[in-house]
Amino acid sequence: MTSIRIASYNTRDFLEDPYAAARVVRAIDPDVLCLQEVPRRLFSTQRVANFARDCGMFWSGRHRGSGGTTIFTSLRVDVVESRHQRLRVAFLQRTRGFALARIAAPGREPIAVASVHLSLDARERAAHAQVILRAVNVGGEVVLAGDLNENESGQAWQAFAGVMRPVSPMTPTFPATRPRKVLDVIFASAGLQVEPHASLDIPEADLVAGSDHRPTWVDIRLDEPTAAQERADEVSARASESVTDEMVQEAEAKAAEIGATEQGKE
Repeated sequence: MTSIRIASYNTRDFLEDPYAAARVVRAIDPDVLCLQEVPRRLFSTQRVANFARDCGMFWSGRHRGSGGTTIFTSLRVDVVESRHQRLRVAFLQRTRGFALARIAAPGREPIAVASVHLSLDARERAAHAQVILRAVNVGGEVVLAGDLNENESGQAWQAFAGVMRPVSPMTPTFPATRPRKVLDVIFASAGLQVEPHASLDIPEADLVAGSDHRPTWVDIRLDEPTAAQERADEVSARASESVTDEMVQEAEAKAAEIGATEQGKE
């Protein structure tokens, strides 16, 4: 596995057509899917689980305190750690939060991935960006994806861009019917390399029916296997060879013993 695909999608609480949204996700076929505006109240767990199933993806099954954000993964990657964190908001405002997971492809170092959905209030967005940046500083490389509710001139966008760089196409994602604004974006830390953007054939009808936002995605190139992993593989191979030699020698000794016994009987 030389790269992983990370996508971001605001699904508007499944108020549109969740089956169309699931078809959009299947067309993208991401390894990691950062979601915003998934249901978070009564019966929400089952609804999100059903959506994960329809997308053909895995979900941890918990998103309490997420503010409607969560992360799905494919079976091509491992989830090392997963959590959700609530953000403080003004009284009677929509709850906010973010999802954070450490994701690893086989033989590769884990990377941190965050799914965020920022406030409609500019001051709150700026404050939340600082909280999120502290939370994702867990060591190693970071990918941050979501609906920022602002463009590159916003304080939150600039805060993220100060430590990472936008790596998704600057293609408008909102509104889905006639996109005019780049609200959905993916950032990556400096150590991560990005593959050329892959254009996908996604039916326009599904993009319009699935949500009021369009998704965005990026392919992140993976580093070569770590030296530690290479050493572990080498030790494992040697152990396998050693066991194989011992088994062969034992089998040959037993065969010789049986042959000598048969010869004595004659």
